[in-house]
Amino acid sequence: MKAINIQGRLFDLSVPQVMGIINITPDSFFAASRKQADEELIERCRQIIDEGGSMIDIGAQSTTPSSTFLTAKEEAARLMPALKLIRNEFPHAILSVDTFYADVAKQAVEEFGVDIINDISGGQIDDRMFPVVAQLQVPYVLMHMRGVPQTMQQLTDYNDLIQDILYYFSERKTKLNLLGVNDVMIDPGFGFSKTLSQNYELMAFLKYFHIFEEPMLVGISRKSMIYKLLGNSAEESLNGTSVLNTVALLSGASILRVHDVKEAVECVKIVDRITQFNQ
Repeated sequence: MKAINIQGRLFDLSVPQVMGIINITPDSFFAASRKQADEELIERCRQIIDEGGSMIDIGAQSTTPSSTFLTAKEEAARLMPALKLIRNEFPHAILSVDTFYADVAKQAVEEFGVDIINDISGGQIDDRMFPVVAQLQVPYVLMHMRGVPQTMQQLTDYNDLIQDILYYFSERKTKLNLLGVNDVMIDPGFGFSKTLSQNYELMAFLKYFHIFEEPMLVGISRKSMIYKLLGNSAEESLNGTSVLNTVALLSGASILRVHDVKEAVECVKIVDRITQFNQ
């Protein structure tokens, strides 16, 4: 059974789950996901839950190539009031925090019972992240990226795209396991340090990542790999997102990280019904 340990209980991932995105930022690439006012934040959380999302991923820092890093202190100042509000209103919700700072992760878990740490840098931006996650004993999303968001699109030269990413995960996952982190989720990092063509090559070979025998999280929601290919915009990329989410599910994704929860839940239901005949 695919599962992760959430607060001492096994959370079943044998049927894929949907993680809804909340960005507490003024500069997220998809404007509709930006939530800053308290009432908007609560409304968005309720929408995620009502539409069938089982996880809420909260980020306070944009990671687009044009973004500027907040310090850990600045990120915490944005994030912690939102976590307090959400935790008070939805005490049993499974919360994930999107951060690459160990101190932010530690505060979020210890003060607000955050369940999952989602680190786009795979512990490369803050080398204290792995030991802190080991201390906290929470599930960790290990994503593939080279460099930092501001430089990642200049770092797309691979000897062999799939083999190089597999090696990255093998090396980083071994470090986590040696520190005692047992609940690791693999995120191939669509849109990070990859060209348009490389993103689709990665999607085509997604099944290779089952070699790690860990749940796989896929986040392609409204990303430029969709709208640059189709010649539209993030706002017009829902249909393309649903197509790629379906491909990811057929390749064994366990978690879809999305802006549009209802549509992703529908993808899960349809694919689950089809794949029942293959078991």
